[in-house]
Amino acid sequence: MNPLISRREVTFEVEEPATPNRSEIRRELAVLLKTEIDQVWVRSLDTKSGTHRTVGLAHVYDDAERALQVEPDHIIKRNQIPAKEAEEE
Repeated sequence: MNPLISRREVTFEVEEPATPNRSEIRRELAVLLKTEIDQVWVRSLDTKSGTHRTVGLAHVYDDAERALQVEPDHIIKRNQIPAKEAEEE
């Protein structure tokens, strides 16, 4: 928890045959943490070679506007929903 900027720092582990994409992880974390998807930002994903385990770090903000002020531009771009998924929703 980082109370100064109203953010929780969440580490997670996913076990799947392939590395999941960030939008899937954001969606699942938002459901598990009972928050909106625009408040969840996946910072890193690391899959060890030869395993099906992905370990990651996500920042979960109390306010989506605060997230856009604090998160670097490259993290915001990485967490954009791909165009195909956006059309389906």
